[in-house]
Amino acid sequence: MEVDMIFKIAAIGIIVAVLNQLLIRSGREEQALLTTIMGLIVALMMIISQISTLFDTIKSVFGL
Repeated sequence: MEVDMIFKIAAIGIIVAVLNQLLIRSGREEQALLTTIMGLIVALMMIISQISTLFDTIKSVFGL
């Protein structure tokens, strides 16, 4: 896994946390929840390609 990917995921986490706190303090709990869910989905979409690469490497190592 590249270091850039870790920094990108950390940045998404920080941005989502700040937005979450701002929305909760302004009384918009529903939007805060949706923001958190969307941040999780974006991070997972970034990781899916890395997981696919991992499975391809495992298949080639074990000859499956």
